[in-house]
Amino acid sequence: MDSSVDRIGDPWGGRVPYGRHGRWPARVDTFLADGVRPDMVQDWVRAASILHSDGDAMDIAVVDGRMVGMRGRADDRVNRGRLGPKDLYGWQANASPDRLTRPLVREGGRLVESDWDTAMSRVVTRSRDLLAERGPGSLGFYTSGQLFLEEYYTLAVLARAGIGTNHLDGNTRLCTATAAEALKESFGCDGQPGSYDDIDHADVIALFGHNIAETQPVQWMRILDRLAGTDPPRLLCVDPRPTRVARAAAVHLAPRTGTNVALLNALLHEIIRTGRVDHAYVGAHTVGYEELAARVEDCTPEWASGICDVPAARIGEAAELLGSADRLLSTVLQGVYQSHQATAAAVQVNNLHLIRGMLGRPGAGVLQMNGQPTAQNTRECGADGDLPGFRNWQNDAHVADLAAVWNVEPDSIPHYAPPTHAMQMFRYAEQGSIRMLWISGTNPAVSLPELARIRSILGQERLFVVVQDLFLTETARYADVVLPAATWGEKTGTFTNADRTVHLSDRAVDPPGEARPDLRIFLDYAARMDFRDKDGGPLITWHDPESAFEAWKRCSAGRPCDYTGLTYDALRRVGGIQWPVNESAPDGTDRLYTDGIDWAHPDVCETYGKDLVTGASDGVVEYRSLNPDGKAMIKAAGYVPAHEEPSGEYPFRLTTGRTLYHFHTRTKTGRVPQLNAAAPDVWVEIGEADAAARDLAEGDLVEVRSPRGALRGRLRVTELRPGLLFVPFHYGYWDTPAGSGPDGGAAGRAANETTVTDWDPASKQPLFKTAAASVTLVERGGGQQAPAPTTTASAPADRTGVRPTAGGPGAHAAQARDSAWDTDAPDAGVRDTGVRDTDAPDGGVRHTDVRRTDVRHTSGGDR
Repeated sequence: MDSSVDRIGDPWGGRVPYGRHGRWPARVDTFLADGVRPDMVQDWVRAASILHSDGDAMDIAVVDGRMVGMRGRADDRVNRGRLGPKDLYGWQANASPDRLTRPLVREGGRLVESDWDTAMSRVVTRSRDLLAERGPGSLGFYTSGQLFLEEYYTLAVLARAGIGTNHLDGNTRLCTATAAEALKESFGCDGQPGSYDDIDHADVIALFGHNIAETQPVQWMRILDRLAGTDPPRLLCVDPRPTRVARAAAVHLAPRTGTNVALLNALLHEIIRTGRVDHAYVGAHTVGYEELAARVEDCTPEWASGICDVPAARIGEAAELLGSADRLLSTVLQGVYQSHQATAAAVQVNNLHLIRGMLGRPGAGVLQMNGQPTAQNTRECGADGDLPGFRNWQNDAHVADLAAVWNVEPDSIPHYAPPTHAMQMFRYAEQGSIRMLWISGTNPAVSLPELARIRSILGQERLFVVVQDLFLTETARYADVVLPAATWGEKTGTFTNADRTVHLSDRAVDPPGEARPDLRIFLDYAARMDFRDKDGGPLITWHDPESAFEAWKRCSAGRPCDYTGLTYDALRRVGGIQWPVNESAPDGTDRLYTDGIDWAHPDVCETYGKDLVTGASDGVVEYRSLNPDGKAMIKAAGYVPAHEEPSGEYPFRLTTGRTLYHFHTRTKTGRVPQLNAAAPDVWVEIGEADAAARDLAEGDLVEVRSPRGALRGRLRVTELRPGLLFVPFHYGYWDTPAGSGPDGGAAGRAANETTVTDWDPASKQPLFKTAAASVTLVERGGGQQAPAPTTTASAPADRTGVRPTAGGPGAHAAQARDSAWDTDAPDAGVRDTGVRDTDAPDGGVRHTDVRRTDVRHTSGGDR
């Protein structure tokens, strides 16, 4: 292992092989600013990653009150010292010179600097006026997946019990709503059954629409280390793109987008046909198997092949892999979640595990992944379309219990209908019933579908828009009030990753200027609004992050996401701990459902379920009749074609997604030199055959058009499946002259100029994978190449003349073997594992050097 590696050119670093059931060895990754040596660091402050959902534990290096670097924490269960490129370099965005440092208010049509009292007074005055004139339904709150638990919980209390509005949701609706809904549909309640540790034990790992190499790069390092060790797992990859996962898979299926249900029904058909069902587990722990068996009886691989455009024989090979697994781990993400049958497909993955009895044991689990670092907390705290603590809005006892925690009357908590989802909130704003929209930590003017419509909504004179963010984003330019927020590293709070691991992130440096933590902003608003409980006392009684955490613990008590056994001190001492943590599980809980299904009984479940085709909510009577004993629900679903199919005018399917080097709308990563240089502008991907048929080549400027709008980008020709286009969704307009949208009548740059306003009926997650589109040549490339990385799924099919992605000396990070975790690790030394990584920069044999190099813990120590 090299001690210094360009982690832009080699994003996953060196290998430390380990065998099945072994302990994943630690490797500590460190990046320090130019000129800073480890012995110069005055303090290492505990935190965890904020630019993806992995929850990588890290220490922030501080010198003279400034962040100067990052180091992975070797003793943490999640990453064992490893960091991805965004972890290593992303912190530099905090010190960007264009951070918002003072509140802004709109005067004469322009945003001008103001002070906190003026800005908050405007927000409070408008809130009170609307409450008096139009009632609580005229106010909506749209938040993020990047705040801390304490902030979400405070927002949920002030919105639901203070204002009394049902309109509170997060941008996690775009990335994780299906994960929550699929878990609720199958297990009666949200909560990730599996654990990242299952990677250590599985003999088959199936990744459904999950490009883990780019979305959770550290867990991909874990898989790579297992692939390089003894008794490696076999991988099944379902993805239409030639991802790094696909290249390493034993079986790769590249279906047409929008056909996942047909494919999964065929896999279920084969598992049942070949007698791989664990009938003892099914009988003891599930209901609904007979309906599933009948539904998939005719769903042969040949039938699915005609729909998915995947050879029937390959479907059979995939089914054999799943059916013969001793311990099966499945992961699911946006390739499944952002489609018109998102929940139906994700539930079929759960069904695979239920009928095979693959739950609750090491290596046998499901990870319905999240897309954002604190997405899990929006769901737990009631800031993502659910009531806090996974309470059931249709269960009066649950609402009464929540009212008792908040000391309010149950009727003051709106539960007349499901909490309003984000897409509906913007529709209400468009129609005029929502007149104030408070947007915290997100950028819908780039991230929501059909951007021309979103800009029109945000630009309405009658809509009062409050934006709370770090930068003057595309969305902030439409605001009436802009509140400058502190971010990760500048404030303290907890957050929970995709496998239920809770981390504490401490404040390392001061926020710039007058920027404030989101919690302080929400507490200020609650105090100014003078929200009261039913006895006349303050509704919100906490005053800082730790007291907010203690308040949340009381709300979570006895619920699946029970935090009552956690404290800030324990999180500082131990690091990441998986909930539930309580008297029964004081050290946390590795896996759920180790002894049956716990939270599906009609009296305790979070939902009574929905019709997977229409999204209509079932009632308690129907649920109790089907599932009186609270077992897992095996729910079948038939395939339904996508709502918008390719046509003569729009012959392609368009899918959007992310790249390894950027996060969401680039408001942070676009300001980081190493990350931005790796992928500096939008591009368009097309398959080789489609490019040849249209006489298109690498670097050509093309226009992608759909019935909603158009964008332009340079072309990258890849091994993408025929009939499909791919565009990364990160690119907006904040770094263009126009600032908030396309310049004049020019074609846009953002992928969501073209996407459709439509959503999955059950989870309400928007569709970003199935729009119909065309592609046309604008001008020849003339020797230019697409601004796309060559290290990822965007690698060119023909690398001739294409410069490889590299970060140069400014991207070199240290990586060092560390025995903090693996006490049975081999002795330090150099080992050549001979693992051939055909996609490595040199395309040859990777020499794994496990020589220890010291990273000194300096005078300040950990705090």
